[in-house]
Amino acid sequence: MLCDSCRERDAVVHLTTIENNAVHQLHLCERCAAERGVETTVATPKHPLGEFLHEVHQQVASSSHEVVRCTFCNTTMADFRATGRWGCARCYTNFEAGIRELLRRIQGSHRHVGRTYHPPMTETLERSAVLGELRERLRRAIEGEQFELAADLRDRIRVME
Repeated sequence: MLCDSCRERDAVVHLTTIENNAVHQLHLCERCAAERGVETTVATPKHPLGEFLHEVHQQVASSSHEVVRCTFCNTTMADFRATGRWGCARCYTNFEAGIRELLRRIQGSHRHVGRTYHPPMTETLERSAVLGELRERLRRAIEGEQFELAADLRDRIRVME
């Protein structure tokens, strides 16, 4: 198919536009598409994990004579490179020296600088446990047709909420 604009080169860009419920197709060569401001190359997004694994691969290739193994699960850096997973929790300690520099290059630092996890307060946990128990007692009181007790439990739950 030839370019709709210059009629000289093969069309490689196919534009479809919809105007007033009418579909218009325009077939352009790369040069004519560039003249109209249409980008013809699409950059593929880079994934940090792929870069990280590539760095691990380069480090293992450069130091292939040193085979470091996990003392617990016997995993090597080559195993990590192939699967993207460590063998056990102890691998992090055994391979710390090997991955610290990679993490620094990828993330800018070898330490976590983002938000930290804060566990819920103990009062909140106790309160939710008491509420759960009261709701369960309310359910049993309704099933047993003890409506006065159920009303009292309902009122206590409303006060706590």
